[in-house]
Amino acid sequence: MNPAELFARHVLSLGWDDLPEAAQAAARRFYRDTLGVGIAGSKAAYADKVLAIARGWGTAQAVPAATVWNGPKLPAAAAAYVNGFQIHGQEYDCVHERAVVHPFAVIGAALTAEAEARGASGADLLAAIVGAVDVAAGIGVAVTSPIRFFRPANAGLIGAAFGIARLRGFDVDTTLDAAGYALAQAAGTMQAHVEGTPALAVQIAAGARAAILAADLAGAGLRGPHDMLEGPYGYFPLFEERWNLAPVLDSLGTVFRITELSHKPWPTGRAAQGGIAMALQLRGDGLEAGEIEQVTLTAPPLVARLVGRRPEPDMGVAHARLCFAYTGAVALRRGAVRLDDFTAQALRDPSTLALAGRIAVESDGSQDPAAFTPQTLTVRLKSGAVKRARTEALYGSPAKSMSQADARAKLEHCLDFAGAAAGADALTRAVDELDRLPDIRTLTGLLGADA
Repeated sequence: MNPAELFARHVLSLGWDDLPEAAQAAARRFYRDTLGVGIAGSKAAYADKVLAIARGWGTAQAVPAATVWNGPKLPAAAAAYVNGFQIHGQEYDCVHERAVVHPFAVIGAALTAEAEARGASGADLLAAIVGAVDVAAGIGVAVTSPIRFFRPANAGLIGAAFGIARLRGFDVDTTLDAAGYALAQAAGTMQAHVEGTPALAVQIAAGARAAILAADLAGAGLRGPHDMLEGPYGYFPLFEERWNLAPVLDSLGTVFRITELSHKPWPTGRAAQGGIAMALQLRGDGLEAGEIEQVTLTAPPLVARLVGRRPEPDMGVAHARLCFAYTGAVALRRGAVRLDDFTAQALRDPSTLALAGRIAVESDGSQDPAAFTPQTLTVRLKSGAVKRARTEALYGSPAKSMSQADARAKLEHCLDFAGAAAGADALTRAVDELDRLPDIRTLTGLLGADA
């Protein structure tokens, strides 16, 4: 059977009450994290410009409409665009490490806007999210070659199209039409990552908007390409080099990829977070920044590729967030990495930049194109002494879960950064009760600027 059809049948058949408790708990946990990160993203660099652009596409009087998180109401596709940018704009959103996909960035933005615009129930939204994540992360898990295009945007777009199809009650054929139009709009390049530009978050935003448009086209009766994953010009032949979908398809309904996601404890690329954790560990053991001569993070090639860039005296925010030399220096000097460590003033701090210049990332030569671990941090002191730390699993991953206290602190930090600190309790309660809400707008009413 066409693999896209297998995904479609899986997503369309999911019922919230039929999901295992672990998948339900993960859906609530990562959705709450996404809302906090997306609200904080309203204050991310360029978020105001993205919102201004989206305002030009229509007004809240358009039907259907949805909420920009910590902002106004806009047409649903425009709100999804802005929220997608906000979710990924500060590199604080959750990730599936093996898939190299940030599934909630596109999916959370697109499906929340769709559900709000249509007054869907909380249970339907959560079930659609679980299915969409199975698709997006499953695409990434199937790949056995290094990432070439910006997979978080493209796999997220495809997964979101399946999720929206479920929310709209599409049949299998119409769902495949929507998936075909998701492929037709897929884009997103790793060149944005190489150059450290805001285009990464823009690609996420475009994916969220495109998922709604794909469903609109399919719903209007336009037939899309159905063999959109493994056809001769489908997703895998065009965007990836090597893949094996069979194990992913065989696991549908028994493995729920949402349980495999990782939180980001710090607002930076996932590849930098092992080094940050080890830097904080050594600092807690008494290491002082002034003692340091040289720091080397040794990790799999993906880590060196994603965050091994050098710090620059005039680097922009997007460059700094994906630069372990900078984030590692911040961790060693300040004992934390926070959202306000990426202001223009913080990025120009001479002491931080001086230490960052003595931090390097090197590849361990691993042949696994998706590995984030193991990682070793080696610190050579001015005295000649050497200190080391090693990690086999990143904090926030299923193997080393983020504590409830740290998750709550992250949510409060996000809301405080956005000027919405008073909403933490209400937001937590609403997500905890989400599957019992007959209309998602009870939750989204808490997300706008007026709330």
